[in-house]
Amino acid sequence: MLTLLAGVGLAMPLPAGAPQKATPVVGFLHFGSPGPFAYQVAALRQGLRETGYVEGQNVAIETRWADGHYDRLPALAADLVGRKVDVIVASGPPSASAAKNATSTIPIVFSTGTDPVADGLVACLARPGGNLTGVSILASYLAAKRLELLSEMVPQARVFALLVNPNDAYTKPLVEDMQEAARVKGVRLQILNASTESEIDAAFAALADLHADALIVGDSVFFTARREQLVALASRYAVPVIERWREFTVSGGLISYGPSLTDTNRQLGIYAGKILNGAKPADLPVQQPTTFELVVNLKTAKALALTVPPSILARADEVIE
Repeated sequence: MLTLLAGVGLAMPLPAGAPQKATPVVGFLHFGSPGPFAYQVAALRQGLRETGYVEGQNVAIETRWADGHYDRLPALAADLVGRKVDVIVASGPPSASAAKNATSTIPIVFSTGTDPVADGLVACLARPGGNLTGVSILASYLAAKRLELLSEMVPQARVFALLVNPNDAYTKPLVEDMQEAARVKGVRLQILNASTESEIDAAFAALADLHADALIVGDSVFFTARREQLVALASRYAVPVIERWREFTVSGGLISYGPSLTDTNRQLGIYAGKILNGAKPADLPVQQPTTFELVVNLKTAKALALTVPPSILARADEVIE
């Protein structure tokens, strides 16, 4: 009889108004626009699935896009905090800083191409402390490698231009590193500053007067958000350009070298899922990439009358025909 009654009790529906566990919510804060960066949300979903969370079933994702206007990020971050999301995923240094300033209690998983310790996001990489952890993609430290690759693509080049955003805190050390790399290579390096779309246009227009043979795009999320503009200008001025992200080359750029943004956002999803499962950001070490993508667009090379050397083709992770 007791067994029967217990079974009946288990089968009875919950009383009306009984509390039920709410679906956890992941807030996604991005400096760019949904069109060019939709694939990053897809990669985030993949990482969440790997930890047992499927959007629409047992987790919800709320996205907030700044559309390239960084001054909107603090309000967008505050909105996510006000909605009491369970985790904030912040893409790029401006998003990470806005999220950090908005809350000291909600877990934050960030991606950044700069040093998160120097930026004050975490105490150290191994044990971040506080409510933040994430992925440091180290893109800023690969600029000298891009100079080397571009000089292989354009062996006759003697003058290179470096496009940087003067408003970024890490621009000064980037320029210093690149100037040293150019000195070692025995080539000249011209610095071009741009922090607005019109200044990007002006920078490309100045390449001829500088006698620049090729252009390296510096590591700034400002440029990442203007990928299509960079590709169009490179085509209009027929200048060989190297950028850090695969997506630049897929869109028609000549060559790119850097970590995988798809894999980075997948890792952000894995960390968000682990936090939803009870892990603390303070105990999750900041991840760093171990592999980097070299992507070459042969169609663009042909349009520029460039022959891609076998040394680059042999090392390329992807060759776009």
